[in-house]
Amino acid sequence: MIGGGFGGAAAARALVAADPTLAVTLVEREAVISIGPGSSAVIAGLRDAASIRFAAAVIPGVTRRQGEAVAVDPVARRVRLGDGTMLDYDRLILAPGVDIDWDGLPGYGRAAAEIMPHAWTGEAQTILLRNKLAAMQAGGTVIMSIPASPIRCPIAPYERASLIAWFLKTHKPRSKLLVLDAKEHFSNQANFQAAWKALYPGVLEWVGLPDGGRVTKVEAAIGRFETEFDDHRADLGTVVPPQRAGAIAVAAGVADRSFWCPVDPATFESTLVPGIHVIGDAIIAGAMPKAAHAAGEHARACAAAIVASLRGTPFTPMRLENICFGLAAPSYGFSVRGAYLPNGKLLNEIAGSAKTSPPDAPAEMRAREAEEADGWYRQITAATFA
Repeated sequence: MIGGGFGGAAAARALVAADPTLAVTLVEREAVISIGPGSSAVIAGLRDAASIRFAAAVIPGVTRRQGEAVAVDPVARRVRLGDGTMLDYDRLILAPGVDIDWDGLPGYGRAAAEIMPHAWTGEAQTILLRNKLAAMQAGGTVIMSIPASPIRCPIAPYERASLIAWFLKTHKPRSKLLVLDAKEHFSNQANFQAAWKALYPGVLEWVGLPDGGRVTKVEAAIGRFETEFDDHRADLGTVVPPQRAGAIAVAAGVADRSFWCPVDPATFESTLVPGIHVIGDAIIAGAMPKAAHAAGEHARACAAAIVASLRGTPFTPMRLENICFGLAAPSYGFSVRGAYLPNGKLLNEIAGSAKTSPPDAPAEMRAREAEEADGWYRQITAATFA
């Protein structure tokens, strides 16, 4: 098992729960993991950075190895770690998450990210954006760019935009946020746009693809965002970066030309390399979004499929569910839910399973869903890292 985040830790737990005789090893690079959920609240000063920081899981019955998997030999069924250690496997599960596609946006590289933080991976970037936002002068302009799909947690950029707008409205009078988006439509769009109209008139402006929202180049040193129609200058820029499957997926040969991983949607076994399963944000999942909750569902199905295969017993594809919460302000939440089943090469949403908060919901419902979002956060982090 490579990767100890929401998918990897859940898969390791599910395997030993289903068959305690299995020898399960979990390889995780970090001793302390900084997670994506909650990071936008940190940026807006609503959470402390420590609240999104967790010690890597110690799971009864699972051998934990701290290290980075750097190579996979699918013929010998062996994983090589960065320190040269070799680990043999009968089945390998990769939960590599996403990496930034540093070639995906001209002008945006690691040096540019120190000026225009992405705050998409790693605690240091989250803190950097938080500090830059806090230091910006009142009346300044923040520009945020959002790439085309696919990305991790499709709802997250819009929650981030909302909470940055909340911070500006609360702490930086006369400041504005311009959101440049390479998409015309996005997750929970009606709820977000209703919230922006109600909460942030004159503060948050969203420009979608038809109106020139796709950023084609950045010049971080001068705060410049170039689009197909116009140039924009920011006092503070932040870039939600183009993404791809984590590096070990590419090294293992389970990513295709899109740099994402095609899998059997019932068992999560790679369609490119037998004996390797891939779960979480790295996969091509069809209608099921890349999300923390979804990764745990992938893990549950993948573990059951592996145990059935090792025992030589039939496996019935499982119904998978997902929920994503979004915050437009500290007490203004909403959600989108769905259920999914394998259909051909992808996961399709089950007809009638989608449930989205109504855009005209009363304030009481918004406050309740904000509380539910916090409860979900506490539950999933406890289940993953406790």
